[in-house]
Amino acid sequence: MIIDLVKSLLNISVLLFPIASMLAVGLSFSFRQIVRPLRYPDRVFRALVANFILVPLLALGISRLLALDPPLAAGMALVGTAAGAPFLLKLTRAANADVSLSASLLVLLMPLTVIYMPLVVPLAVADASVSATGIAAPLIMTLLLPLVMGHAVDSILPRPAARLLPIAIKTSSIALFTLVASTLALNGQLFRDLLGTGAITAAVLLTAGGFGMGCLISSPGFSRRAVMGLGAGQRNIAAALVVASQDFDNPKTLVMVVLFSVVDLMVLFPIALILRRRAPLSKGESEGPVSGGDLQMR
Repeated sequence: MIIDLVKSLLNISVLLFPIASMLAVGLSFSFRQIVRPLRYPDRVFRALVANFILVPLLALGISRLLALDPPLAAGMALVGTAAGAPFLLKLTRAANADVSLSASLLVLLMPLTVIYMPLVVPLAVADASVSATGIAAPLIMTLLLPLVMGHAVDSILPRPAARLLPIAIKTSSIALFTLVASTLALNGQLFRDLLGTGAITAAVLLTAGGFGMGCLISSPGFSRRAVMGLGAGQRNIAAALVVASQDFDNPKTLVMVVLFSVVDLMVLFPIALILRRRAPLSKGESEGPVSGGDLQMR
């Protein structure tokens, strides 16, 4: 009875977390903020290379280097190919960097992740019985559609949108906590079995490596380096969870994604706090004027 209840909570939270997260993002930013990064193709190129080429290749390389079991390697492939995490905004605030800059990066990466994952995951996980359409459908329903709906409500009904935003944010946080707790409760033995498999090491290496790659590919400037680094290190757990729960039968893949979500924050939050200590008193002191939501990657 209790196990059935926990399973139901897990199934609900896996869907509710990405829906609430994307709805909150849609309610937070205007259409102008969403399309503005596309006016700077050279800046967009840097972000795309970091998040859709370098980090996925790093995930693949780490999996092979550590000889991870196929289900765990599949989980690494999912988090490696999933970019544009809403939690990037909180990490950016913690680092005292330009939040509007992280918002622009976020709204650029999320829709492209919905297109990218269905094309790449079946190639990266050769032995998995997944298809492009099977991955794309739940991603569109749980990520892209709530994002568009949130933006539509914010554009047409700004006052109700302002009241709905904190509800969506709180719902997302509760759903994430429920997801992690229920996954731990149902798969406690699997988590214990991950000790000694290289899974934790792989998660740490991918997070730290992604952060380093993001920083290196960015041009000088505190906010630019901080946002690009945190953006590449923080993967879109919501997207990875949707695919892992609906397209992979082995529970180890879902457990690997949840494990990565915990390790990811444990690595990036201290990095964000270290960055905060190095943040200039005024962003203009080190970077010159920063335009609202532009992807200032040059």
